[in-house]
Amino acid sequence: MFVAANREASESVKQWVYRVLRRGIMTGQFEPGDPVTINGLAEALGVSAMPVREALHRLVSEGALELLDNRRVRVPDLDPQSFEEVLEARVALETRAAERAMPFIDERRLARMRAFDQQADQALAIGNFGRLVEANFDFHRCLYEARPGTVMLPLIESLWLRLGPFMRRAGETLSQTYQVDRHAEALVAIVQRDAEALKVAIAADIRDGTGHLGRSHFARVAALAKTG
Repeated sequence: MFVAANREASESVKQWVYRVLRRGIMTGQFEPGDPVTINGLAEALGVSAMPVREALHRLVSEGALELLDNRRVRVPDLDPQSFEEVLEARVALETRAAERAMPFIDERRLARMRAFDQQADQALAIGNFGRLVEANFDFHRCLYEARPGTVMLPLIESLWLRLGPFMRRAGETLSQTYQVDRHAEALVAIVQRDAEALKVAIAADIRDGTGHLGRSHFARVAALAKTG
């Protein structure tokens, strides 16, 4: 079961439930094809069914969840073609968002990004895949949020919602995926104020990380289909 973040004092129960479920999907705490039940989530979160039902409706409308004919809800799966399209959309949006945000990154934000990168390294070292995914998204969000009034982040997060469930399909390929620390390359580019190098590092991070995991998943599925 996913890990629920603490509820902020300013949040209503409805807002908190939506935030917890959205982040859970985005960070790969649900697998593609997993059924999602109102009662099960309400029990896990210690809330009534109403805020869970409303959160699920919002997430279905955002494409993060899929409503089936029998009115059941599940985490949608992606076929290889759709996966590649979403992946390339991430590259296009996030490289541009990084470029636009770079002039606004100060020493405090740079320190936060370094901390997220260290958290990712620590999670990788102990095999905590869930924490690795979270730290990765926190790093990217911290970068893109630097530009005031950015409208690109919600678009980027909508793509994270679609790709997030693949992120936990790491397993034995995880160490291969992160042989090069693209976050470190991005940090160097920011310090040097090299926008092109930053865009290259972000694109490589997405393609070498999420891209590798997704393609490895599809390759395993294809291999199993042949042997089955």
